[in-house]
Parts: sequence; structure tokens; C-alpha cells
Amino acid sequence: MAEKPVRTEKKQEQEKEKGGERRWDDGLIARRAAERAAPEEPPAEGTGAGEKSEDAEGFGGTYGGGLRTRLDALHELVGLSRTRVETDALAEAGRVLDEAAARQRLSSRHTVVALAGATGSGKSTLFNALAGVAVSETGLRRPTTSAPLALTWSEGAAGLLDRLGVPGRLRRRPLAGGAADADLAPLVLIDLPDHDSALTAHRDQVDRALGLVDAVIWVVDPEKYADAALHERYLRPLAGHAEVTFVVLNQVDRLGAEATELVLDDLRRLLDEDGMALGEHGEPGATVLPVSALTGEGVPELRELLARFVQERTAPERRIAADIDAAAARLRPSYVADGRSGLGERSREEFAGRLAVAVGAQAAGEAAERVWRRGAIRACGSPWLRLHRWYERKRWHGSTDPRLAVPAEDELTARQRVEQAVRIVADEASRGLPAPWALAVREAATRGAEGLPEALDELTVTLGDPAARPPRPAWWPAAVLVQALMTLLQLFGALWLVGQIVGVVEPGLLPPVLIMLGGIVGGPLVEWACESAVKGPARRYGQEAERKLAEAAAACGRARVLDPVSAELLRYREVREQYAKVAGPRPSPRIVGAGGRGTGPRLGATRTGARLR
Repeated sequence: MAEKPVRTEKKQEQEKEKGGERRWDDGLIARRAAERAAPEEPPAEGTGAGEKSEDAEGFGGTYGGGLRTRLDALHELVGLSRTRVETDALAEAGRVLDEAAARQRLSSRHTVVALAGATGSGKSTLFNALAGVAVSETGLRRPTTSAPLALTWSEGAAGLLDRLGVPGRLRRRPLAGGAADADLAPLVLIDLPDHDSALTAHRDQVDRALGLVDAVIWVVDPEKYADAALHERYLRPLAGHAEVTFVVLNQVDRLGAEATELVLDDLRRLLDEDGMALGEHGEPGATVLPVSALTGEGVPELRELLARFVQERTAPERRIAADIDAAAARLRPSYVADGRSGLGERSREEFAGRLAVAVGAQAAGEAAERVWRRGAIRACGSPWLRLHRWYERKRWHGSTDPRLAVPAEDELTARQRVEQAVRIVADEASRGLPAPWALAVREAATRGAEGLPEALDELTVTLGDPAARPPRPAWWPAAVLVQALMTLLQLFGALWLVGQIVGVVEPGLLPPVLIMLGGIVGGPLVEWACESAVKGPARRYGQEAERKLAEAAAACGRARVLDPVSAELLRYREVREQYAKVAGPRPSPRIVGAGGRGTGPRLGATRTGARLR
């Protein structure tokens, strides 16, 4: 007999959903989890010691700490990645967040388990066997089930059924069955249409329901258990949901004991190839169970397994955790780098060096050094040597001393050097990054390089030409005075000799000759001494000019290119940390039957313990 919908209960469920509604805002950026997460409220009166309150408000109010942390991290990951990762890649993560938020607002006392299977697998017959009464239509007409049918053993599941889209006329209650039914009180069983139905609407209903239920029982028969549509479309993609999956081989009454063993072994092999872990050696995983819904063989064992499974009340969390695992696996290429990524000190120094070459820092330093040396030579040099050098310059049409000549310009222009430097540092910074973040790093570098050549030109103008007005050391006037004295000695000696020749001065060859030779030898010696003395200061002056220009160019490049690139790398490290939280490690779920719950059958039944004798 169909259950009449209770208006007050449904109204309360809707009000609860409305009051506790919370949407995932993808626009929020990192480190806001503490502000979003409201503290859990204490259990309401009448709630059991091991039971979570259904009225807990705020994000993750009914989830454990490990799952709550992963959901928070996934939410932050979506917010940080919205402008970097393609929307399609984030769609699954957003769906998981929405479904997790919707599920935590609904009853935590109930576990929704779907019966899914192919046409003719006996799914509806098994549904009736679990109910203890014919509540689902069976027969030879295909498809028999055209809409999801719900079976509930207790009140309070209206919101869950509304979420699944099960109308009130398709909600049923089983026959009273005493203690056995009391153990199944948290169970909400859904009979789904055939997943291989010829009607597209039926398949769409199955796909939608499978994305919302807490667990699923796949009903297969000896003829279609190896159906490619089942394994390729459902079991293989849902391999990570093995902990909330039962695989029931129905209609074993048509097989002998030996044939049943062979079919079960082949079914387990196929499930193993699908990646569906089997809970048959103490580890958590899917349950494989042979039953006959028609004769009742294996149905009590299935009911007992379901009772233990739903009373654990961990299926919703396991399901959401598996959904997070699937979303994390799909997002992995967008967040996991092939190797060590980042921008090291060596790359930064090489970038600064390339910019220094682009602005001609070394050439400017060398020019400043040459100007300093040239000034010293001109100021302290012998006038006769200066006259000789002037004559040589005139002979060579104004060319300068080859030792002091400015080096020829290289083939690359300054703009090309800047573009090449930016391209190299962008490639180094993005090497090993996932494609979306590598693209973001290159774009940041490209944006910074748009006005970099002009900024460097302005920088050189602002700093001025270090060779324009080189400083004069304090000893230069003394050196000039000594050189002038040497010149005067030469002139005085020459005039003395001329005077002796003319007869104005008394003859005496030696004194004027010595004075004249002293001036002639002393002039070049003074010039050589000055040139030697100026080498060190000139080199330091050139190096200082080169350093100032190189540091200014490096600062400009750092502000325009390296800082934006570093910001993108920092953002990637933040999302990488969030992805690590999303991807695991996930807390090991409890195994049904473990601890102080007796020695009865566990969720992952052994090969022999689950078989009929």
C-alpha cells in the first residue's frame, strides 16, 4: 500500500532546506575557510550518543573532520583556479561541492541505496523480496520499471526523496518485519529503471540518480553480467566508489553450484579489470553476493549486510569522499607539475645580466673608464705628446686611439635583447608547470615586457651618462703643476742654450743641457706616473657606473616581469597545497562489522562466507 505523504513533515523538510541553504561561492579566494565554516551545534534532545544532529548548520556540519577539510580545500581550489583553469575542468568539482552541500542539509539518519541493473536482471523482483511485499511491478514486458520507486523503513526521508525526484505516489513502505526491519530503519531503497532501456528518458533517470544516492546495488544475471554497457559506462568510471557498491548476481537458482562458482569467479575477474576493489581480503571494497530473488536464496544475507551497512551511517561521507577522489583525479593534470617548478636565484641573476647587456651597462662602464683615463692623460700629459696625438688623429681623419675606441655594436638591438631575456625567463619559470599555470606565467611575463624597453630607455636618461662629467681626483692639479714645471724646465734650458749661442749668456753647455734633459725626461715620466695612478680609480669608476646601471635595469625588470611571474608561481603553490589536501590522504573508513559489533558478516564479504550453501 502506497504511503501517504505527510504534509507537515514535508513542509518541515522544505523549511529546513530553505533555512540551511548555502551555495558554493566560487569567487572567494584563499584562506577564508575559517570564516565560512560555522561551528557544529550540540546534538538536539533525544538524539543518540553516536548520532549526529540533523539541525547542524553551516558548511560540513554533519561531516567528519577529514572530509570537511577536503571539501574546504576543494572549495578554495575552485576559487583560486577560476581564472586559470578551464571551466569544463572545474565543472565536476563544482558539482561535487554542490551535491555535498545539498546532502549535508538533509537527513543524516538515512542512507539512500539504489537498485540498478539491466533489463531482465530481476531487479524489481529483488526489490520486492527485500520489501517483503510486491511493491514494484514485475513481468515480461520490458521495460517494467519506468520511474524510480522508493521504499522507506522509517520517517524523515522526505527531503532525500524530493532531491531524487521521487513523487509521493511512488513512495512505499515494507511490511512490518520485527527486529529485522528495525535494523533496516535507516535504509531508503530506490528501484531504478533499467540502465540499458531503449528509452533515453529512463537512462537519464538512472544517470541522475546514480549521482545522488549514497550507495548502489548492481543487480546482474548469469547472462548479462559481462555486458560491456554495464562495465564500460558504469562500473569502470565508478571504480573509486567500490566501498559503497554491491554487486549482486541474481537468478543463481538457474545455475548449479559449480556453475555459480565459475560465474562468480568470472564476475570478480571482470570487476578487478574494471578497477573495482573487492572487499574479500579484509580491505574495504565492493561486495559480491549471489542471490535468487525468486526463491529467496541469499536474500537474508543481503538484508543483513544492508542492515550493518546503513547502521554505520558512513555511506554519505564515503560517497562524497569517492566523488572528491574522482574530481581530484580529473583535475590532476591541471595542478601536478612534472618536476620542480619555480624561479631560482640563478635564473633571476641571468635575467638581470641580460637586461644589463640590453641597456649597455658594461659598455657604459667601459666608456666611463676610458673617459677618466683620457682626462688624466690630457690633464697630466706632456704638451708635445698631446700635439703628436692630435696630429695622429688628424692623419686618421679624426679616429681615436684604437685602445680607447668604443666597441662595435652587436647585431641584436636593445629591444630584441629585452624580448629575448623575457622569453627565456618565462620559459624557465614555466618549465614543468601544468599547462594552465605555465600559460598564466608566460602571460604575466609578456604583459610586463610590453613597456619594458621604453622604461629602460627612460632609466638610462634619468641616470645620465657616467662618462659625461667624470670626477677629477684631488691630485690632478698637483700633477698638472708638475707637468707644467717640466715644460718650463725644457723651455728654460732651450732659452739658456739659445742665449749662449747668441752670446747674451756666458757659455756653459752642461747646466742648460741638464735642465733641458730633466724637463724632457720628466714630462713623460709624470705622464706615465699619472696614467698608472689613474688606472685603479678609473676602473672602479667604470665598475661603479656599470653596477648602478645594471642594478637599475634589474630593479625595473624585477618590478615589471619577475614580480608578476613570482606572484603566479606563488598562486600555483597555494593551489598545489589545496590540491594536496583535496587528493588525500583520505581517512580510512570503518568496516562494517569491525570493532565491538560482533563477528557477523562484514561489508566486504569473503568469497566463501557470502556464498550459499
